[in-house]
Amino acid sequence: MNNKFSNSLYKLSRLKTKNVKIGNTFLGKDYPVRIQSMTNTKTSDTLKTVNQCIKIADAGADYVRITAPTIADAENLKNIKSLLIKKGYNIPVIADIHFSPKAADIAAKYVDKVRINPGNYIDKKNNKNYTNTEYNDELKKLEKKFTDFLKICKKNNTAIRIGSNHGSLSNRIMLRYGDTPQGMVESAMEFLQICKKQNFNNVVISMKSSNVRVMIQAYRLLVNKMFAKNIMFPLHLGVTEAGDGIDGRVKSAIGIGTLLNDGIGDTIRVSLTEPPEDEIPVAKSIINYFEQKLTDNKSVDHSNIDFNFFEYNKIPTKSILNIGDKNKPVVILDFSDTKNFDFSLAGYLKKNKNYIKTPTSADFIFTGDILPQQPPDNIYFICNSKKFNYQKNTFPYFYYNDFLTAKNKSQILNFVEISNTNINTGFYKNINKFNNCVFVLSSKNKNSYIDNRAAVLKLYSKKIKNPVIVKQDYNESNLQEFIVKSSFDNGGLFIDGFCDGIFINNKNQSISKTEINNVSFSILQATRVRTSKTDYISCPSCGRTLFDLQDTTKKIKKATSNLVGLKIGIMGCIVNGIGEMADADYGYVGAGTGKISLYKNKKLIKHNIPEKDAVNELIKLIKENGDYKPLIL
Repeated sequence: MNNKFSNSLYKLSRLKTKNVKIGNTFLGKDYPVRIQSMTNTKTSDTLKTVNQCIKIADAGADYVRITAPTIADAENLKNIKSLLIKKGYNIPVIADIHFSPKAADIAAKYVDKVRINPGNYIDKKNNKNYTNTEYNDELKKLEKKFTDFLKICKKNNTAIRIGSNHGSLSNRIMLRYGDTPQGMVESAMEFLQICKKQNFNNVVISMKSSNVRVMIQAYRLLVNKMFAKNIMFPLHLGVTEAGDGIDGRVKSAIGIGTLLNDGIGDTIRVSLTEPPEDEIPVAKSIINYFEQKLTDNKSVDHSNIDFNFFEYNKIPTKSILNIGDKNKPVVILDFSDTKNFDFSLAGYLKKNKNYIKTPTSADFIFTGDILPQQPPDNIYFICNSKKFNYQKNTFPYFYYNDFLTAKNKSQILNFVEISNTNINTGFYKNINKFNNCVFVLSSKNKNSYIDNRAAVLKLYSKKIKNPVIVKQDYNESNLQEFIVKSSFDNGGLFIDGFCDGIFINNKNQSISKTEINNVSFSILQATRVRTSKTDYISCPSCGRTLFDLQDTTKKIKKATSNLVGLKIGIMGCIVNGIGEMADADYGYVGAGTGKISLYKNKKLIKHNIPEKDAVNELIKLIKENGDYKPLIL
């Protein structure tokens, strides 16, 4: 398959997508990347919904989305839009539709854009197998109904979003393509072909998933498909059900940031299990950082390297000590700027005078020119090469040119910092001198991601199998900025299987060692290359949510945060619930007002449990299945 999913493999530039008018705010190639969020009030409550729209607008959103699950909700969008305008807010309003074509028809008369989900707009869930004739009959039915909807949109100058969702693909698509990125793309393309046939171009497309890897692969496949069809509609980016706190921000910044680094994306939504207005500052940070990258004029050419960016393939490396090959990617934490060797800051549990390794303990501590006195036997250290004295469990750190002339080297493991510019003819000639070396890849380019990606691909093309650790230094005073930038720069390298470890640091000490360590492990977990804690798939809440999602998520986390490796889905309603938590071990899903359903994998186990009992029942279910295994240290 042609890997030209983007025109930014060599130099960052946005795709030349069509311009789409949404209310009074255009979207597409000639406009900035737009920001949006979604209300979580009941759409039937006009005043509450309007007030939340105003909060979102005041926070800096370009668009606001409102769910319309019923015909009555769709009708009330007229009142919401009218009251917003009366209050001086002409922000474009987007209706979010699931299941009800009639609600979509009504909403299209009143709002500026309607999002439909191709997985459940016409197709109904069933367990039948389709013959080719039946499959085509379903497509004809879909075309008839969707064409009627497009006529309403044309009449009212209403844009649409074809919003394919990994969690709600139709049974028809699932049977033919499976629960895959390809299935997501084919689901959307069926609708896009109808738009083309009807000469309807006011279209935006999205490929959302709670699995960051799936989300990125789906967008790349979609863009590749649109290249082949010679069409390029604007793209709405987002990691759905990202969660909250550090993990929610890391997932969003990796998913959205990696695609922006590919030149893909015209509008974004950061989905956090937090108040909607809290999503906007995170989205702004992502966009601001992306715009800085666009000013980098350096071009990196690796067009002659054949690599499949559409599925996960770990680049093969050899094992050196505990790095590379089938070892989990390692975390290095920088202690060189402190004389306080308190390793509990690096994720170790301190008991008396001993340090016990936990799932989030840094694998190596970089100490620079200082070595701790009487270091613990169970911790690996890295020191600057000039201070290396063959101390047990300590390994030297070299810069590329220094290593070639150095005499004092480890026979076990050496860390050698290199950059893309170092990888040249002279480098290849000397490669046999680096047999027991791990390369630490560092870039001074403004867009370090594209530069580092090119460097790894050069190593890959020459079949050089030294493990690679990506290194990046920051100087942020704000934790959210540090999270966004480190995830944006480094996450995509793990998504594509390029690296064997991460070494990020922040010079400003307002970000603690513990926070840097946590962000490092969160990046590895979000990219699904190393699991170190409980994984939560929790939706951002909307008007369909049937319980207090933020409070419930906190309660579930408190009760299960020590169940390392367990995946728990926390879903406000059934719309995307079962699909988005497809690979979750357990699911907590809103079933009705004050009622919860519990799932083991995709199987419904307990239905309509009173909300007050549901968290305890979830813990009971986990214990009954033998999965309540807190980490014993």
